[in-house]
Amino acid sequence: MLRPADRETTTLLQAGDPDPVERVNSTGRSEIFLTCEHAGRAVPAALGDLGIASEEMDRHIAYDVGAEGIARGISERLDAALVLQRYSRLVIDCNRPLAAADCIVERSDGTAVPVNAELSDRERRNRFVEIHQPLHEAIAGALDPRQASGKPLFLVSVHSFTPVMRATGAVRNFELGLLFNRDARFAERLATAFRAANPDVTVRLNEPYHVDDFSDYTIPVHGERRGIPHVLLEVRNDLITDTRGQQEWADRLAGPLRLAAESLKGTHDGR
Repeated sequence: MLRPADRETTTLLQAGDPDPVERVNSTGRSEIFLTCEHAGRAVPAALGDLGIASEEMDRHIAYDVGAEGIARGISERLDAALVLQRYSRLVIDCNRPLAAADCIVERSDGTAVPVNAELSDRERRNRFVEIHQPLHEAIAGALDPRQASGKPLFLVSVHSFTPVMRATGAVRNFELGLLFNRDARFAERLATAFRAANPDVTVRLNEPYHVDDFSDYTIPVHGERRGIPHVLLEVRNDLITDTRGQQEWADRLAGPLRLAAESLKGTHDGR
């Protein structure tokens, strides 16, 4: 990561632009810690409308539809701390390393993003320093004391996915994906607990994609490097377009998350 002092040399965010980070229930007592990297749709005033039609900002290319509502709902039900990111993933994807091709996209699911075309290294760096970096500093700053306490700790990153990819026609015919890379502990326990409580829902491990070091950030950096049991949740977004769906899925997920965490606590695998 770049040093916090480096932000002084950047000029992307201006007065009136929202803070990139929102902290919810920071003193929550749950051992589960929540993140939502694609919660927001904000665009810095300096970038205008990104050169795209306004309706594009309602699509999954701009943010994870419904993920914020689910994350807030789980936070309430479990008394869990949550860190949210306020800017659109079309500005910068805060769950990608800066070197990833899709950290700042020129085209997403068939839609060109003209403002992102041919960015200079400085422009890319400004977005990273002012939006991406503060989010992950906030996550690290919240996890550090929790981990130092020696108490059990579980990281849950909340996302959603589109049922059909517009550009390719690819269909995702399941409701919930539980993602991981090197450490399957929490995802597998959660899959068992969730299926028992929701036999009507199709749950798949590592779909619609799997976590890796090159196309993900939160799980590799804050989960794997710390040795914290973790999972990335992906809920199909046509199920959570409104408050009712989001609350229903927060209800569906909260209990199994608690059970999965309890099943790992005090075991060798959960330390």
